[in-house]
Amino acid sequence: MSYCTYVQPLPEDNLHKIYHDHHYGYPIEDDNELFERLVLEINQAGLSWDLMLKKQKNFQNAYSNFHIATVAAYGEEEVIRLLQDAGIVRNRLKVAAAIHNAKVIIELQEEYGSFKKWLDFHRGKKKEEWMKLFKKTFKFTGGEIVNEFLMSTGYLPGAHDEDCPIYSKLTTL
Repeated sequence: MSYCTYVQPLPEDNLHKIYHDHHYGYPIEDDNELFERLVLEINQAGLSWDLMLKKQKNFQNAYSNFHIATVAAYGEEEVIRLLQDAGIVRNRLKVAAAIHNAKVIIELQEEYGSFKKWLDFHRGKKKEEWMKLFKKTFKFTGGEIVNEFLMSTGYLPGAHDEDCPIYSKLTTL
């Protein structure tokens, strides 16, 4: 069953319905929002997207609203704080990846002007090429994480079924 089919009968206030109808597959312009999506996708690994949607506000609070420079400057004190925060996923590798990846994004911003511009520079790559690029560039970015991050931000096709109303809406953006 596709995500579109899954959310179709859900009430309008369901977290999945809201995410599907207003966020999934939509382009993101802001680097901090792109970073947030990457961190959430990384944290979803081995868990459910439902959990990520339920904990999203907690993640935003815990990770300084995903302000890239702030997260990149996190030290051991912040790592300990995050690992003790029951409102998020407390996994040392995922926390370390978020901090490392924030530092990498700062380097990409310096070289390309923004994380988005780096992504745009590589637009048109095939899924396998994206996966190699992300594996070389970031930490904790396996194939499914990269695929979902890129589909959810509009860089790879497949977020919506062709008969989904959101599909036609996104093709006009």
